[in-house]
Amino acid sequence: MGNELMSIKEASIWISNKIKKNVTVSNISYLINYGRLKKFNGNGNILVDKNELEKYYISYHGNRKSNWTNELGEDINWHLSFEKYKESETTKHVHRLHPYKGKFIPQLVEYFLDSNTDNFKKEIFFKKGDIVLDPFCGSGTTLVQSNELGIHAIGIDVSAFNSLISNCKILKYDIYDVKKEIDKITSSIIDFISKTNTKQFEDELNNKLYEFNSKYFPSPDYKYKLKNSEIEEHEYGKEKEKEFLPLYIDLVKKYNIKLLKENPKNFIEKWYLNQINDEIEIAFNHIKKIKNINTKKLLSVILSRTIRSCRATTHSDLATLKDPVETTYYCSKHGKICKPIFSILKWWKTYSNDTIKRLLQFDKLKTNTYQICLTGDSRTIDLISELNKKQQEFAELVKTQKIKGIFSSPPYVGLIDYHEQHAYAYDLFGFERRDELEIGPLYKGQGKEARDSYVDGISKVLLNCKNYLDKDYNVFLVANDKYNLYPIIANKSGMKIINQYKRPVLNRTEKDKGAYSEIIFHLKEK
Repeated sequence: MGNELMSIKEASIWISNKIKKNVTVSNISYLINYGRLKKFNGNGNILVDKNELEKYYISYHGNRKSNWTNELGEDINWHLSFEKYKESETTKHVHRLHPYKGKFIPQLVEYFLDSNTDNFKKEIFFKKGDIVLDPFCGSGTTLVQSNELGIHAIGIDVSAFNSLISNCKILKYDIYDVKKEIDKITSSIIDFISKTNTKQFEDELNNKLYEFNSKYFPSPDYKYKLKNSEIEEHEYGKEKEKEFLPLYIDLVKKYNIKLLKENPKNFIEKWYLNQINDEIEIAFNHIKKIKNINTKKLLSVILSRTIRSCRATTHSDLATLKDPVETTYYCSKHGKICKPIFSILKWWKTYSNDTIKRLLQFDKLKTNTYQICLTGDSRTIDLISELNKKQQEFAELVKTQKIKGIFSSPPYVGLIDYHEQHAYAYDLFGFERRDELEIGPLYKGQGKEARDSYVDGISKVLLNCKNYLDKDYNVFLVANDKYNLYPIIANKSGMKIINQYKRPVLNRTEKDKGAYSEIIFHLKEK
């Protein structure tokens, strides 16, 4: 069959109509850039093959539902896949103020909290003015969506940094003051860089990388060949990595660039190049002097988000650090030779602008309701007492009205160490780490002892929370219960599972990954 070529815009319209799903020009450009589709040139325009495009989308989208159903079971509820939403919608406004592993998408929270019903959700569980509790608050998704829906919400989290992220999403800000303080920090970093050789070094390094990558890793041809197994990536990448390294070392010597500290004393010193360390100190010293407490908290989160992206590691290892990297390297994520990051300036400016944009978007949706995340252990916290210290009016409302229910995603057994994923922030800000209070952390594993401890921990949380719940409460817990622990947890908590919804957890990118599901358990009093 010959090639049937069409422009990216034509392809976007055609495939959208074909699969009854919006496929944007950006979606198709992504597929070309990452080697999923071959790029053709025609009179200066980028073209794609209609047959190849159709094969990709029918294979990826058309068969996914049936394939996942076969693998995950007939009880999968595809209605709760929320597949129609793009990543920009599942990370809308303040939901992406800071990266966080293990959070659920806002559409899932909204579905169970809002006042709509359908073929699957036949009952309304919460209404405007109700109070919802999230005893595993994480990054605050339940708080934010509750605000959008006109529902009051309380979060609890054992991690001080998680509480900071959550509260920063729902605080009120003087945007003028925020911008003013951001500009001061930006100017200080620029002034510092001007007194170093960093810019000249990076300019020359970038030029050499561009020439080298254009020759040996032409885009998107190289990635297309990788996808079709025309190149053995590991061997080729390592070969070219070694070939470029002497050029990099010469430049480091030429500009007298200091890399990693020889004897690091903490996380920051270990995982950041010397120049990055200095710039972090400049920014943080300024933040400590900010008088407006809300501005200070917000800029702390922006700085945390910035330095997370500037760690001395490969692009593919950002989520799971392996070893510090201070040289150029072959990057499997981008399919070329990449370099370490030598300054926080670019990411500081990017995330500062992005944060302001997201805050302004959320401001248009905000309701006049209470939301707060308390730092504490949900197994033992005196919720009213702690809330009274922060928001007395809200505490009085909880005492008189009671909490209508819970919507939360407890940690999974042996999956994530929640303090460790933000170790850089704990090191920088000096927050107290309470790793020993985490329920089901990765470091405890998934053996019988760990599972028993998990059951005990989640049960104690629910028992403590029941002290503040309305008699006719509804509890929704999102979990991947591969060990079938939640029936035991419900029983130990004096609750019963009255329904459970098994939903597919779809990928957020076009990368193909294995089928995965989670269950939303609906619990009520026995």
